[in-house]
Amino acid sequence: MRKILILLIALLVLGGGGGGAYYYFVIQPAQAMVTEGEETSEHGGAKDTAKHSKEAKKEGGHGSSVSEYVELDPLILPIIDNDGVGQVVSIVVAIEVDGASSKDKVRSMSPKLKDAYIQDMYGMLNRHAALKGGVVQVAIIKKRLNKITQEILGEGVAGDVLLQVVEQRPI
Repeated sequence: MRKILILLIALLVLGGGGGGAYYYFVIQPAQAMVTEGEETSEHGGAKDTAKHSKEAKKEGGHGSSVSEYVELDPLILPIIDNDGVGQVVSIVVAIEVDGASSKDKVRSMSPKLKDAYIQDMYGMLNRHAALKGGVVQVAIIKKRLNKITQEILGEGVAGDVLLQVVEQRPI
């Protein structure tokens, strides 16, 4: 009787895991693909959305334009104190752009951007200007990265710098 009960519980756990995996890996991606193509206005149809966004761009409206994001390689920065390297901070940055030309410019300038980010963050983190109680202050980092991005790319190319991941690891 005990073996049957253990077998029944094991089957329930495995069935629940399989059902959860099916839901997250099969059903949700399929639903996401369907909802991406749906129209949000009352007219319906993806072609209508494209038509409206083109008209809004011609009229100078920015509300309908779709932002794209260019994700840069992770930045890995050590925090050095009197005893040597105490922590390592990893930052993943994505830059918001409006069109393909801006996206191409960001991609072509990404080595220069990463270099400028590393130089600024390395000095700032090591002076502990962005640390409060040993924790990285994300708002300060984001503000500085936005400033550097505008200096490197020029005005109007990038909209915002988005921090995808900010991770601290003690060593």
